[in-house]
Amino acid sequence: MAKNILLLHTGGTISMKMNEKGAVLPNDKNPLLGVSEQLSKYANIREMEVFNYPSPHITPKEMLYLRDTIVQYTQEHVVDGIVITHGTDTLEETAYFLDLTTQFEFPIVLTGAMRSSNELGADGVYNLVEAIQVACSDDARNKGVLVVMNDEIHQAFNITKTSTSSVNTFQSPQYGPIGLVTKKMVHIHQAPIKRRYVEVNSIEKRVALLKVYAGMERDLIEAILDLKYDGVVLEGLGQGNVPPDVAVGIQKLLQANIPVILVSRCFNGIAEGVYGYEGGGKSLENLGVIFATGINGQKARLKLLIGLNQHNNPIDLKEFFN
Repeated sequence: MAKNILLLHTGGTISMKMNEKGAVLPNDKNPLLGVSEQLSKYANIREMEVFNYPSPHITPKEMLYLRDTIVQYTQEHVVDGIVITHGTDTLEETAYFLDLTTQFEFPIVLTGAMRSSNELGADGVYNLVEAIQVACSDDARNKGVLVVMNDEIHQAFNITKTSTSSVNTFQSPQYGPIGLVTKKMVHIHQAPIKRRYVEVNSIEKRVALLKVYAGMERDLIEAILDLKYDGVVLEGLGQGNVPPDVAVGIQKLLQANIPVILVSRCFNGIAEGVYGYEGGGKSLENLGVIFATGINGQKARLKLLIGLNQHNNPIDLKEFFN
């Protein structure tokens, strides 16, 4: 029996065209809306355009609206899987947001394209077909939110965009893809150990993300106070270290009850409190800095944002990140 797949469009390069001047732009009509009939051999497709934005225009509020659209639809219809087309610049963030804020057994799969729909070698429809195949696979159930591009299946928790233009831009550093799509089958060879679901109904708080660098001074950190941010994520050096002057600024934030989350700016590895010198990760941990395990800065920012928006049931942030 054919699976019932909800196909949601949100915009991005996959739905854009290149004009005669070489500029890639959104269309008044999404070109993907014309291919759904060609997909009927894979599943019963129900198609909706949630919005049509370049992904740099998508904020956590749009992510929440997308989540709410999914929840409402699934309350009224039988769904075996969901596929979402999305721009690649912020795709990993939307995927991780949905991974934290949904708890369905069926697959939710995001996909996109690195080449617009009318470019030579356009990859959008190819990726879309593979995403639908994964969404139809029983093996993809209970795997969390997935990203499918370029024949690979990745977990939202691990995936990140690594190239500005290559079609294999999405990688999962240190962990690799959890599965592959071949010409004959969907093959999944890993499964997540655990997931954390968080109920969130609004996004009102503000969380900053800063990359730490050699010689960084405390004024940028202290600006978080002046700008009235509710939290900050720092991409620290190495295993999670900062210059001494930055450590002074961090202490001021913590004294003002502004949570500070630390990740590494390194591509691989995990940030943790090891070094005890001034600005070292161990000394920061002793001050009250929270280390985010295994996620990058942009995902840690989203996680903190979600954690801070738990008004009725406040979250223990240290436990939430560990």
